[in-house]
Amino acid sequence: SKLAPIMFGIKSHPDEFELEVVVLGSHLIDDYGNTFRMIEQDDFDIGSKLHTIVRGEDEAAMVESVGLALVKLPDVLQRLNPDILVVHGDRFDALALATAAALMNIRILHLEGGEVSGTIDDSIRHAISKLAHYHACCTRMAEQHLIAMCEDHSRILLAGCPSYDKLLSSHYREDYMDIIKSWLGEKVQDGDYIVALQHPVTTDIQHSIKIYGLMLDALISFNKLTLILFPNIDAGSKEMVRVMRKKGIEQHPNFRAVKHIPFEQFIQLVSHAGCMIGNSSCGVREAGAFGTPVINLGTRQTGRETGENVLHVRDADTHNKIYHALELQFGKRYPCSKIYGDGNAVPRVLKFLRSIDLDEPLQKTFCFPPVKDPISQDIDHILETQSALAIDLGGTNLRVAIVCMRGKIVKKYCQPNPKTFEARMDLMLKMCKEAMRDAVDYNCRVLGAGVSTGGRVNPQDGVVLHATKVIQEWCSVDLRTPISDALHLPVWVDNDGNCAALAEKKFGHGKGVENFVTVITGTGIGGGIIHHNELVHGSTFCAAELGHIMVSLEGPECTCGSRGCIEAYASGMALQREAKKLHDEDQLKVEGMDMKISESVTAKHLIDAARMGNSKAAAILNKAATALGVGIINILHTVNPSQVVLSGVLASYYQVPVQHVISQRALLSVQNIKVVTSDLEEPALLGAASMVLDYATRRIY
Repeated sequence: SKLAPIMFGIKSHPDEFELEVVVLGSHLIDDYGNTFRMIEQDDFDIGSKLHTIVRGEDEAAMVESVGLALVKLPDVLQRLNPDILVVHGDRFDALALATAAALMNIRILHLEGGEVSGTIDDSIRHAISKLAHYHACCTRMAEQHLIAMCEDHSRILLAGCPSYDKLLSSHYREDYMDIIKSWLGEKVQDGDYIVALQHPVTTDIQHSIKIYGLMLDALISFNKLTLILFPNIDAGSKEMVRVMRKKGIEQHPNFRAVKHIPFEQFIQLVSHAGCMIGNSSCGVREAGAFGTPVINLGTRQTGRETGENVLHVRDADTHNKIYHALELQFGKRYPCSKIYGDGNAVPRVLKFLRSIDLDEPLQKTFCFPPVKDPISQDIDHILETQSALAIDLGGTNLRVAIVCMRGKIVKKYCQPNPKTFEARMDLMLKMCKEAMRDAVDYNCRVLGAGVSTGGRVNPQDGVVLHATKVIQEWCSVDLRTPISDALHLPVWVDNDGNCAALAEKKFGHGKGVENFVTVITGTGIGGGIIHHNELVHGSTFCAAELGHIMVSLEGPECTCGSRGCIEAYASGMALQREAKKLHDEDQLKVEGMDMKISESVTAKHLIDAARMGNSKAAAILNKAATALGVGIINILHTVNPSQVVLSGVLASYYQVPVQHVISQRALLSVQNIKVVTSDLEEPALLGAASMVLDYATRRIY
């Protein structure tokens, strides 16, 4: 599954590349499915078949297999004399291949180096990395590890996992139920079965056999239809198969035991499973792309990067503990994760192969000391920018943007926001997919999607609980799931006020400030509170509803149904209401004020009138600024931030009078806290992007 996409890519360019296929190891063993036939079915000509496995499935047999491969490989490599040898992963037979090629002065491209896991595989993988001349790694952390191992940064490609190219393109198939039924029977239901895949841990074989038995006991008790694959050929696999047969798994009505499944079909089985359990790398890597819940048992994958879909049971020492993990995970769905790839690995690898200068010296050099904070680059040494997809659901417009790590908006898309739920979701996904296509052309690697929307939001579940009146049909809406499913990206959702605070924290006046408050002064009044560098949401996600701080018991009616809220005095809607009253009484316009008869009255007219000497307009604005200032004083006395940032169209007008109210009415200890106006042009989009750029590498938001 890792080499096949690259093999197909190489084969599709016969004018540039000539592909030679050498098959060895467990591909040629009947007990493991004779999988060389799948290579032939994919129409690849196998130039050489080397029987290199010494049976025994213990430590000595693994060593003897490496030795046998080293005896047989030189003749083949000498005959083929390849320019580049592509070797994948961390298997003992791959170590034999890399050792032979390095000693015969053949250039080696190693796939998936730099990753960390348990067992002897770790040592083998790093040993192959030291022998290899070039590296195509899957994750940014793997890239950092290779650099820390003194590998030449210019010879490292951050490509993503090649299997994701096939995996993401083949995920949605109309015949997926036919595939599932062919392996599990006609009565199986979508999402109502388990995929189990457990391999031996070669550094602690007895313990891994014990865990395997406990897993089988838990699966029997859990009483769900289970597709279980035989363990791989590592030392200890024979004993694990004995445990399986002793428990009667092959005859058990709830189990289907198989030796091998074609990758395209395995994708469908994993993506639609109610849960995957075991210690296969597929669980911590590929399964994350579908949001399939995974239970990772034992230490075999210790150190690997995982999405939030993985529940680790490292000390799987009891049947009950594994059973409880099944209860917690079975039937859940998680956001899609792209930690290991975005579906474009093969084009990057082919581009990398084209760039290799076969005339440059073969002697490998190491970089000492390790490079600190390297900039990831593609093969043309052009920065591939880590970016976010930002979505702003406004009352009037629906906007999507590609935003890079430094806060630059690479490209922005804008459409009128449809009134109905279905039309709004369809348009949003259409705009997002267009942006994703353009991101490739702009050399942007999109880490995830962030959504800024009005109303009360549960950011943990990505659900809009209650919307503002401006956005119709927008209550109890799960935004995360459809966007994540459509784009195969992790998705974060939050209220637009909170997003404005996050934008200031990452790109504006809040950068480096531990405690501050952002107040949006626009059509309504909103904002967000940053406390100890974290956004405050509150127990019911109602924190920082700053517009609804009451400053009067008998004030004007607010849109929330109460009276005397800041929003009822100081928002753009409130000022427009007061401006219309003056206009209807013919007391708004003053001499020299330019106002057309057909023009709609807005808050701007009120501000213009006050600036030109209209005392009644000035009195209304003074009352609004005082109300806003008193509300902000309440915030200062409650959470004691070190800074207040005013954002929105009215911010520049309110800044001076609000600072004055604070100096007049606040406690002495907070009178000197500065009120500043935001310099950000697109706080909603930048805030949505900052959720992705700050949280994409974190497990908890």
